[in-house]
Amino acid sequence: MRDAEEILQDGREEELRELKLFLFRENIRVEALRCELEEAQSLLEKEMKQFQDERKTWSRRMEMDRKRLVQENHFFEQKMKILQSGFEKLDEDRRKFQKEKERFRGKKEGFKDSAIIFHRPELANLLFRGVNSFLALKKRYRDLVKMFHPDNVAGDQEMVQIINREYEKLKKAYEKTS
Repeated sequence: MRDAEEILQDGREEELRELKLFLFRENIRVEALRCELEEAQSLLEKEMKQFQDERKTWSRRMEMDRKRLVQENHFFEQKMKILQSGFEKLDEDRRKFQKEKERFRGKKEGFKDSAIIFHRPELANLLFRGVNSFLALKKRYRDLVKMFHPDNVAGDQEMVQIINREYEKLKKAYEKTS
């Protein structure tokens, strides 16, 4: 029976060797997994740090963009106020100009009414009163045309026609006497 005990013991030693071999392999596998896990953890920590750095960078960038946007908005509001005041000033100037234009129209109407008065022959003669020579007639004619020429501010086309008719009439009279 000793042989049986030896066989049993040999079997146990064989089992024990296999078990030790299994444990050794398992220990190596676990150690390899632990190394992989540590590398993965190290990589994860690096990525987390990188992510935090990027997040801080983006946060700073967003904060700067927000401040810039606030400044641009403030600048835009100032521009808008300037434009609004400019438009208000333009509107005020337009109203003043309109009033002045209406006032000049009223004066022009007054001038037209007074031009009707000059249709009378005695008033047309008034323009050339005191002219006693052909040279004086030409000088007075030039002066009157300069004053009433339609391109002038107070110019009047009708008045120039009246002056031309009277000038032609007086010119013919001076030519007959010469």
